[in-house]
Amino acid sequence: MKLWGGRFSGQADEVASSFHSSLPFDKRLYKYDIHGSIAHAKMLGRQGIIPQPDAELIVTTLNTILTDIESGTLNIDASAEDIHSFVEAELISRIGDAGRRLHTGRSRNDQVALDMRMYVKEEIDVVRKELISLLESLVTTARQHTTTIMPGFTHMQKAQPVTLAHHLLAWFHMLKRDYQRLTHCHEGTDAMPLGSGALAATTYPIDREFVREQLGFSRITANSLDAVSDRDFCIEFASCLSIVMMHLSRFCEELILWSTDAFDFVEISDEYATGSSIMPQKKNPDMAELIRGKTGRVYGSLMGLLTMMKGLPLAYNKDMQEDKEAVFDAVDTVKVCLSVFRAMFQSLTFKAENMYKSALGGYTNATDAADWLVKKGIPFRDAHEITGKLVLYAIEKKVPLDMLTIEELQKVSSIFDETVFNAISAEACVNARNVPGGPAESAVLQEIDNAEKWLHGLC
Repeated sequence: MKLWGGRFSGQADEVASSFHSSLPFDKRLYKYDIHGSIAHAKMLGRQGIIPQPDAELIVTTLNTILTDIESGTLNIDASAEDIHSFVEAELISRIGDAGRRLHTGRSRNDQVALDMRMYVKEEIDVVRKELISLLESLVTTARQHTTTIMPGFTHMQKAQPVTLAHHLLAWFHMLKRDYQRLTHCHEGTDAMPLGSGALAATTYPIDREFVREQLGFSRITANSLDAVSDRDFCIEFASCLSIVMMHLSRFCEELILWSTDAFDFVEISDEYATGSSIMPQKKNPDMAELIRGKTGRVYGSLMGLLTMMKGLPLAYNKDMQEDKEAVFDAVDTVKVCLSVFRAMFQSLTFKAENMYKSALGGYTNATDAADWLVKKGIPFRDAHEITGKLVLYAIEKKVPLDMLTIEELQKVSSIFDETVFNAISAEACVNARNVPGGPAESAVLQEIDNAEKWLHGLC
């Protein structure tokens, strides 16, 4: 059934009808469409816009249709133009003229805007729950590794020693921001557009606040033109999801590097790796690589939405039908990636001894040697130059700084004495950085406590 057939005398081209149809993808919106229609029907009856018995019959029948779809008793008709047409046609087939009253005071434009907002709100909650599970895993693992020393890197070069806990908490804060971004996106999405009509609201005495309350929105939209043509919430959602994937991709890149023979910091469980069809020794981090690869897919959804909207005048345009597949694919991808990543992360075996040995190499204690000189009264720039000369000398001798003799140190600067060796051990380098946000054990333990309190506050 076409909802707009009266204006037309000819039949639509078969290929064009198929091209025009959104049912293959928007059918997943059926429950939101039905819940929205139930709230609308209740309001119509309550306001006396349609007879109350008709409103009650519509509500009862819509609930039955929802039950039938979810039980598999009712299959969604593939020939329908969209999910909205299907639900209305099914309603009319069951109760006749009473069903024809449902669309009073409503357009598909505000109807689909409502469905998408309800869908996005619910999916934000699902993604946030996945993030919380991963955040909890990160904090739990960090607490187990507050004294596990490893090298920190800049430019992929060893820089300064930190702890594995400190490193994992960096990822915690990135993903925490993702959670907070999604919370803000939820707030932006939480506006009820029904009652905006096609673009100019309606002449019927509708009660938008009643519908808002029925559907659990925090507010109603303020402008009918904007309400039907706004897809900012979809774009913002896709943007939030893209940043989630960017963080997962970066994390996966580290795990891929750490699992190589060159690093050997971590063992990825067999459940999350694969072998080679030709090289029997290989253990490939395919799950991490797939997550890294799927990041581009989510970025594509975001760019598709931005490009689709960039040239549209007010109000609704059919281009906006393209919002659904982009949002659906992005959120489906992120949910499975978060689930797989969390399980993979929980299965990791961290090789603390290898991390510690690596932290001892690369002259990661050079900054602490310079700081020791500064504390002896040497200006920092002079201390930096002295330490640089020491590093060059140690490189030529192929020994770490703390293996140089006191005599060798004093050839570069007479300021050096035996106490310098207490300042440049890996443990000293880490624990001397006992400032909020630093890698010292006490600072990290406080950070973990704060993270746990924040997580508990979400419950």
